[in-house]
Amino acid sequence: MDALGLAIEVIGWSAAVVILVAYVLLSLGKLEARSYLYQWMNVIGAAGFILNSGYNGAIPSAVLNVIWAGIGLFTIGIVWRARRTPLVH
Repeated sequence: MDALGLAIEVIGWSAAVVILVAYVLLSLGKLEARSYLYQWMNVIGAAGFILNSGYNGAIPSAVLNVIWAGIGLFTIGIVWRARRTPLVH
């Protein structure tokens, strides 16, 4: 395996760890689904999977993770806008 292939593998495994840790923390109640940290962990993990999957020719996995990252970014936008909007009583 060349240096690029090794780097892609490390990125893929790191992405898997980030997404699994995010899910464990969510399941244990340590993170909330709409928290920035949880969503960014998913976006970063998905980005790693996109690189790994694309490099290895696993196009369905790459596409799934593009969608996964898009959902995360969309949710981050919703949360950001909601937190900026003052509550009206």
